[in-house]
Amino acid sequence: MSSTIQPSAITGGSVYGVTQMEYTIGGKSGKNFIDAVVLASFMQATAIEESTSAYAKVVEARQKKINELSDALAYIAKANGSLDSKGGKSTDTVQVDNASYVKQIAARYEVQLIWESDSTMTRGNIQKAQTNLTYAIDREDNDIQQDIVTLQSYITKRDNAYSNASKLVKKANHAATATIKNFGS
Repeated sequence: MSSTIQPSAITGGSVYGVTQMEYTIGGKSGKNFIDAVVLASFMQATAIEESTSAYAKVVEARQKKINELSDALAYIAKANGSLDSKGGKSTDTVQVDNASYVKQIAARYEVQLIWESDSTMTRGNIQKAQTNLTYAIDREDNDIQQDIVTLQSYITKRDNAYSNASKLVKKANHAATATIKNFGS
């Protein structure tokens, strides 16, 4: 934080022989030291807030992907469940409801599905599709868990930065009040 605060002497300004300084923080000049430090603290907290918001959007996008893959898996699982489980051949075909949606989701997230026609799959291919979609969901679920931990870390950093900035303001106000009381003594 101190590297972002740039001091400069006030020309002709001294009090009891002590050169007075003004500080520039984030391109805003004319600040006293306390104001500069407080402003830097709040700027840091705001930067962390922006990172937190951006990362929250990443988590939302990943959750949307999981939801869409789960929807596609539901259609595949329904079709797989409609196949006769006894004596079936791997070449038996089954109709997949909402096949165009399933294809769209699979293409968007690069999940391999093998179709016999526009809306049918063989028993073997539907089982492979179910495995591929489940794997894609599991992979995203693992990634989202890591993203959530990172997001929680950002939130903690943000809260600490705002707390530190607020404490600094309180301390500055307390010091100013004490100084004013001492002038009256």
